[in-house]
Amino acid sequence: MSTSPLRIGTRGSPLALAQAHETQAKLAAAFPELSGDGAIEIIVIKTTGDAVLDRPLADIGGKGLFTKEIDDAMLSGDIDIAVHSMKDVPTWLPDGIHLPCMLEREDVRDAFISNKADKLWDLPEGAVVGTASLRRQALILKRRPDLKVITFRGNVQSRLRKLEAGEVDATMLALAGLTRLGMADVATSVLDTHEFLPAVGQGAIGITSRTDDDRANEVLAKLNHEQTMIRVSAERAFLTVLDGSCRTPIAAHALYTGDNTLSFQGLIARPDGSEAFEASRSGAASMKSAQAMGSDAGHELKGHVGPGFLEGQD
Repeated sequence: MSTSPLRIGTRGSPLALAQAHETQAKLAAAFPELSGDGAIEIIVIKTTGDAVLDRPLADIGGKGLFTKEIDDAMLSGDIDIAVHSMKDVPTWLPDGIHLPCMLEREDVRDAFISNKADKLWDLPEGAVVGTASLRRQALILKRRPDLKVITFRGNVQSRLRKLEAGEVDATMLALAGLTRLGMADVATSVLDTHEFLPAVGQGAIGITSRTDDDRANEVLAKLNHEQTMIRVSAERAFLTVLDGSCRTPIAAHALYTGDNTLSFQGLIARPDGSEAFEASRSGAASMKSAQAMGSDAGHELKGHVGPGFLEGQD
């Protein structure tokens, strides 16, 4: 193996850096030659999604806002691998880049944080919930149309500061992110996946590399957690079929339910929560079967709604 440092590209938020350091630790544990000082270098790259915080993601391009600059750095040879939250990774990747590795998935559930109520559904009428997620907005308004949901962007720490300052009555964050930051205790309560379906890939860390980089691909092959890869691949297959617009709330969750059995549940909704459609599948927990289940569920839902629904125009 090359003796030059292995360069990890990442966003600069505290959560992104925590994920990069988790990846570094796993690489060092798996490969003694990567455990010494300077063997792995973490390179922070600012993305469009990090730079523009005053508008909803859908209004500034949606797909790829947290990955484009990192992809460019990889293709230009400035980094060797890149660490991403899987829910930020588009279903398409640039030519020359692939996704050979996911780390073992954390808890996929959403955390509710508030000093006004113990649970999301107990918020008083008209309470304001801050979130940057159309999925969370739709699922909240589907059950509680009396609540007001506003765009609420920024990293975990800045959102919690805004909550503390009283800008909103509550917010929601991925429990996985809080756990990786050592902040799981800030969650007021946690929502079960049956009542609040998570985002595609939520809780999973994905690591990309150049398709022709033998060194990077060798180390990532050893790090890959196959069960996580299969679960997330089912969810991404669902998203691939349905993702006509970044303005469409989409949720999915694939889960091992027994010996070599995978269950899948997917949902699409209107941003205002007025309509939602769900589909579920169960089958063998193989990559081929998982992708087929997600794709088939996506086509089922696509058949229930017109193209206007998926483009946010219907």
